[in-house]
Amino acid sequence: MATVILVRHGRTTANATGVLAGRAPGVSLDQIGREQAAAAGERLANVPLAGVVSSPLERCQQTAQFIIDRQDSAPYAPIDPEITECDYGQWQGRTLSDLATEDSWRVIQSQPSAVTFPGGESMAAMQARSVAAIRRHDAAFEAEYGPGAAWVAVSHGDVIKSVLADALGMHLDMFQRINVGPASISIVHYGAHRPSVLATNTDAGDLSWLAKGINASDAPVGGGAGHQAP
Repeated sequence: MATVILVRHGRTTANATGVLAGRAPGVSLDQIGREQAAAAGERLANVPLAGVVSSPLERCQQTAQFIIDRQDSAPYAPIDPEITECDYGQWQGRTLSDLATEDSWRVIQSQPSAVTFPGGESMAAMQARSVAAIRRHDAAFEAEYGPGAAWVAVSHGDVIKSVLADALGMHLDMFQRINVGPASISIVHYGAHRPSVLATNTDAGDLSWLAKGINASDAPVGGGAGHQAP
């Protein structure tokens, strides 16, 4: 299969003030977030991308544009609402410090699969739709560009954590063990036998080896020789 590069949006004005933005419109990158997104675009500049799929929310589209601007030729860049932020319902717009006093906050930390946000979405539904969308796009990019294709999905922290948990074979109740920072890059290759998680939550490092494509089949016993830059 192709290789998906999962990029969280850069830091926003809401992140900086501890507010759960959710799907609220008009939440944009702050100066630090723009710098983070530009750094992600620079890291991916030497990787010819088959596509850059973005959540429809402004912060993701801004981050995606930084990535697109560093490509030699403009990649296919659709918007997909299936990888948008979780619908936090009545929690949207409240501060994290306030939400931490809610009884359900403890459930989110220990058993997120049981959580449905009041007036919003369940975390299980969020994972189901986002994983289905990522796998659908991945299959489409491979069909169009071949198994060596690399593409980017620009999305949100909880969405990316849920996709990584699925790829790692983890129950959703363990996804809080995964960290996904602003403008971080995680990489998954959906192979013939199983997904391979090649990177999680990285914000530095050379990615030019992705230009060669990933054709993993069996996992190398002993770990293998690693990736070499072209």
